Amino acid sequence: MNEAAMSGNGVGVHVIETSSLGDRSYLATDGQAAVVVDPQRDVDRVLALAGRLGVRIIHVVETHLHNDYVSGGLELSRLTGAGYGIAAADQVSFAHTPLADGDTVEVSPALRLRAVATPGHTYHHLSYILESRSTMEGVFTGGSLLIGTTGRTDLLGSQHTASLAREQHASVRRLADLLPGGAAVWPTHGFGSFCSATQSSGDASTLDRERRINPALRLAEDDFVTETLAGLDVHPAYYAHMGAVNLAGPDPVDLRRPAPAGARDLRARLEAGEWVVDLRHRTAYATCHLAGTIGLGLDGSMATWLGWLIDWGAPVTLLGETPEQVAAAQRELVRIGIDRVAAAATGRPEDLAADPAQLRTLPTATFADLAATPEAEVILDVRLAGEWRAGHIDGATHLPLPDLERRLDEIGEGTIWVHCGSGYRATAAASLLARRGRAVVVIDDAFGEAAAAGLPVVT
Repeated sequence: MNEAAMSGNGVGVHVIETSSLGDRSYLATDGQAAVVVDPQRDVDRVLALAGRLGVRIIHVVETHLHNDYVSGGLELSRLTGAGYGIAAADQVSFAHTPLADGDTVEVSPALRLRAVATPGHTYHHLSYILESRSTMEGVFTGGSLLIGTTGRTDLLGSQHTASLAREQHASVRRLADLLPGGAAVWPTHGFGSFCSATQSSGDASTLDRERRINPALRLAEDDFVTETLAGLDVHPAYYAHMGAVNLAGPDPVDLRRPAPAGARDLRARLEAGEWVVDLRHRTAYATCHLAGTIGLGLDGSMATWLGWLIDWGAPVTLLGETPEQVAAAQRELVRIGIDRVAAAATGRPEDLAADPAQLRTLPTATFADLAATPEAEVILDVRLAGEWRAGHIDGATHLPLPDLERRLDEIGEGTIWVHCGSGYRATAAASLLARRGRAVVVIDDAFGEAAAAGLPVVT
């Protein structure tokens, strides 16, 4: 959580990071009253920040109905009594303040938001210009103008992608015309989120900086559309469920501890083929784990990949070294609508095994090791299509991690040397492959080391 200093006009904009999803929420205040923009599901973080600052939350607003997380806006407004602003064109059934282009949200006599229609990421997307007594401080851009990029335009279906890209181009240029060059840009997406067309080029920005670097402000409309559409890669499967949840109004979050799972229960769940997720770092997982578990450590985007890989609604059991790890994983999962964890267990794999025969290790290697093993039977690249096109090992098989289980028959016989960009996804893939009885070696190394190791990298 990044707490900003007050500006010369007495305005503070405080960033609430959700780095695991690549998103940001914001709390803006004049020191007494506050407005919250695009809050995540776990609103206790927002309430704690407001408490530390000694401010009262007067309003909560959404830039759009989110596709990558379940919003906490409705619950935050209920808990605080704050007004809840949503685009008037989004037909939600719960109590809210409908907002449209040009509407203002009065936070205090010294602070207000002005809504600006910025379609592109969604059809009804709004941005909010933050105005103090004397100036436009900046703009909350949601999934419109991001830092060095824009929000993706394909989340409402491929038939809308090109037309939304044209609207995105126009929306970004409208913001640039409305705001002074020194105005801050505060996007929700772009810090690793799959909701951005490409990843952000920096951590903070202004309109002047975006005029220099942002494709929507540098390129003509047709060129922008062509470049945007060419750069779009797949997005997580669980996105299909987020919009409906946010439209209906999410339930209050429940972070109570899951039911404890003993060794026999864990073995029964594993034998039934259920998802039992090991939350430890991949090096600990490789050293020792329970056969059939899936390695998705908390040091990476655990919730994103789990939500992408599982059948929606399938039971999930969490394994952590400590109760704190399990609690952190629960928090990550409720953000994407996985509200009920079937069970959880904590401790070492040796203590959680019903039988020592359940314990496994996972061989690991580097790209240098692979280069020194000319008899390697299968090299499997589980990165996404854009990463593969940018450069891959000649002769490798490409199966993106989300496609792996349904395309296993495309992998040749023999030991599989599996890699990604860093080792995180490769470990997840290896655990899935091992669960299917395949012999596997995890290349726990940065892909940039492949060429240096002497492996032929082609585009």
